[in-house]
Amino acid sequence: MKFHIITIFPEAFTSFLETSIIWKAREKWLLEIELYKLNEFAKDSSWHVDDKAFGMHGQVLSPIPLSRAIDHIQDSIAGNAGMRSRIPVIYMSPSGQLLNQETCETLSKKLDECIIICGHYEWIDQRIIDIYVDYEISIWEYILTGWEIAAQVLIDSLARLKPDVLGSSISHEEESFSVKLDRQKEYPVYTRPQDFRGHRVPDILISGDHKKINTWKKDNLR
Repeated sequence: MKFHIITIFPEAFTSFLETSIIWKAREKWLLEIELYKLNEFAKDSSWHVDDKAFGMHGQVLSPIPLSRAIDHIQDSIAGNAGMRSRIPVIYMSPSGQLLNQETCETLSKKLDECIIICGHYEWIDQRIIDIYVDYEISIWEYILTGWEIAAQVLIDSLARLKPDVLGSSISHEEESFSVKLDRQKEYPVYTRPQDFRGHRVPDILISGDHKKINTWKKDNLR
């Protein structure tokens, strides 16, 4: 799976790329993430990528550098493939479709490669959305200064569903919001010690009776 990230701040991804499951997936070439600094596609040497919005306050990302960045990525992919091809474009936006587990599962199956636009300031120019964007995704109903964090949430949620990323093909099958749990939140989980500050692990979970354990799990979905 490969993500092409358009951002003003590629350094925002440094820790994300070098830790935990994402780092391990990249080491195994199960996941590729390429960063493109939007300023490098600015229309002049000033490196400015934003301008004042018409009819409202604030700054908006200009369509010129964004279109150049998207076209550059699409043309590079088409050239490498030896044909005209186009990969989907995702825009992280507070007004987009709310991301949930079902959407993650659908996108993970559909997407092998995509472009993610990380907005900043107020928004991006609507014409970029109209011309280029295939999916407009929100991670919840609030505003962020920059959408690099939202892009990381999306990448993590999609990548972990790909084969071999988690190490076991069944790791994500029985967890919160999975089909197996009827899209409900997961039951409580415990580990050693069996008694922690007077709070004991439920006896059923250490009974060895798998039928009763499975019943307990179903009865304790949150």
